[in-house]
Amino acid sequence: MTADRYRQPGLLLTDHRFTVPLDHADPGGETISLYAREIVAGEKAGQELPWLVYLQGGPGFGADRSVGRPGWLGRALREYRVLMLDQRGTGHSTPATRQTLPLRGGPAEQAAYLTHFRADSIVRDCELIRRELTGGAPWTVLGQSYGGFCTVSYLSLAPEGLTAAVITGGLPSLDAHADDVYRAAYPRMERKVAAHYARYPQDAARARRIAEHLAERPLTLPNGALLTVDGFRTLGILLGGGEGSHRLHHLLEDAFVPTVAGDALSDEFQENLQNHLSYAKNPLYALVHESIYGQDTRPTAWSADRVRAEFPQFEGTDPFLFTGETIHPWMFDHDPALRPLKETAHLLAARTDWTPLYDRARLAANEVPVAAAVYHDDLYVHTPHSLETARAIKGLRTWVTDEFEHDGIRAGGPRVLDRLLALTRDEA
Repeated sequence: MTADRYRQPGLLLTDHRFTVPLDHADPGGETISLYAREIVAGEKAGQELPWLVYLQGGPGFGADRSVGRPGWLGRALREYRVLMLDQRGTGHSTPATRQTLPLRGGPAEQAAYLTHFRADSIVRDCELIRRELTGGAPWTVLGQSYGGFCTVSYLSLAPEGLTAAVITGGLPSLDAHADDVYRAAYPRMERKVAAHYARYPQDAARARRIAEHLAERPLTLPNGALLTVDGFRTLGILLGGGEGSHRLHHLLEDAFVPTVAGDALSDEFQENLQNHLSYAKNPLYALVHESIYGQDTRPTAWSADRVRAEFPQFEGTDPFLFTGETIHPWMFDHDPALRPLKETAHLLAARTDWTPLYDRARLAANEVPVAAAVYHDDLYVHTPHSLETARAIKGLRTWVTDEFEHDGIRAGGPRVLDRLLALTRDEA
């Protein structure tokens, strides 16, 4: 382990780098590097504090880079040393991108490599890091979204490493296939779009006009990505956040400008659009997204794309229905950041040897205090799946709320974390 230390106002930060096995079943084999940032309040820097490790949502996203004590972090720093972990393949942790993956070899080698980038490996990474940082003492984990999936794997694989577990918007089904997940997701998405159009009625016509324009004239964005109707449709991913409906509205207004060749989608609109649709910053999300549901011999086989055919209302433009958090094979043709990884993605989608990520028997005997925020009609995680899992984990306490969307830990910050920590301590 190596470390660099520096300060922000009121904070002491330490950058840690760890070396861990690529394959934890082969601890003497190839290794990769992990990065994590320790954050402690300046006035508490010399104190013996318990640790809280934050597992980011995703998959495929590095930990937040914050300044100061925003939101939930400020609440956590009142009593913890916080560790912001870049999960393997993200951020500074041996990143997996179109630039780095060819170092592994061809698509077959890349796909085999990426099978080691799921929740079970992330949990075992955490356990190695914990023993280095705490001397073996257990710590608290806060899992947001996919980080919550990883937390349920933690409770299955290494509960002895945990003092408590807090999950926000991330209780997965323990056994649903990807098809089950997306079959539940499309009706939920339709409800979210209907609610958006009820809030912003003018957006129905705006979205339809943009879609019809793209149907006649697909567009090459400034970053080289091809924008089609289906690509535009995926903007519905915004509707899962607390401010997402408003952000989508602002994106859709004034999309067109007059030109000598007639109305065209403005440069500003194109720039804003590509910032939302490009996977250049997080290609791992697209590559392994459906594999987080792989737990047996059934391939995921581009589940979101296949299941969408069961919902023909997502083909038309009146009303124009957006989709959200779905990965499609055509993305690996359209996005320059994904094109070199197309064959790798197809190989992952075809795999039939996924291993289980959750242990029902161990979860049923759980002794770790666990609390989970479950958001009513969460766009990204099916609420009935979450509640079924909550019932399967002994002692887990839920806070079911419609006050927040999926990003409630950011929107509600200190209050959300305070409520959940209290539930793990029987104080609420």
